[in-house]
Amino acid sequence: MTTKATAAVAPTSARSGRLAAILRALSERGEQSVASLARELGVSASTLRRDLALLESQDLLTRVHGGALDAQQSAIEMPVRYRDGQADSEKAAIARAVAAMVPPGSHVIGLTGGTTTSAVARALASRDDVTVVTNAVNIASELTVRARARVFMAGGFVRPQSYEVVGPSAIQALSRLTLGYAFIGVDGVSAAAGLTTHDEVEAQTNLAMLRRAHRVVVVADGRKVGRRLMAQIAPIDDVHELVTTSSADQGHLDRLREAGLKVTVVPHAT
Repeated sequence: MTTKATAAVAPTSARSGRLAAILRALSERGEQSVASLARELGVSASTLRRDLALLESQDLLTRVHGGALDAQQSAIEMPVRYRDGQADSEKAAIARAVAAMVPPGSHVIGLTGGTTTSAVARALASRDDVTVVTNAVNIASELTVRARARVFMAGGFVRPQSYEVVGPSAIQALSRLTLGYAFIGVDGVSAAAGLTTHDEVEAQTNLAMLRRAHRVVVVADGRKVGRRLMAQIAPIDDVHELVTTSSADQGHLDRLREAGLKVTVVPHAT
């Protein structure tokens, strides 16, 4: 029975990784042919076509004759379920560094949604002296199951791409709170554009959390440093510190430091 269960799980895991790889290829390089994607991923053309059909049914891409085309002809927002597993070692290193920032004692900590902030939540989960405020459904669920930290969940509409609760109700709830720390996940961080993400309403909701914190720390793996997305969460002046990894471009890190931001670079296993 154990052998059969393991065999059943493996294809699902492999397909999830393949779907994420397809979305990354489209995001980074634009339109791709079925033949080239199949060669790159080491699968048959018929397997790849089934993958493309699934992603199209989820409105994540549009297929064209002979290939696949990004639905928005620009950098797409990869759903959280396909981002899990990317740069795991970097996110774990960031989470350990961030958890060490919070000294023993009672603290109220804000966590926005995202895979890096989810790693931070897991690093803090054993603490029974913290209250976590979040607008991320998956973070609230995971922390509640562990039954150590107290959890406050902001209410509102849930974005399926990020599992974040956003909108006026969430903003109003967050605006009434006082936080010691806010750990903010982003899709991009740069000296010129500040903290950015894909969705304007999500940006406004995360800003509401940021504004209520005594100390604001951005958590982002090195790939996100220097990126600029459509919706600004906040300018760099509103942030106290960035915790990232050594894969970040040194030039972008230098510009962030020149803008007055404290930058902490943590090592990670490759």
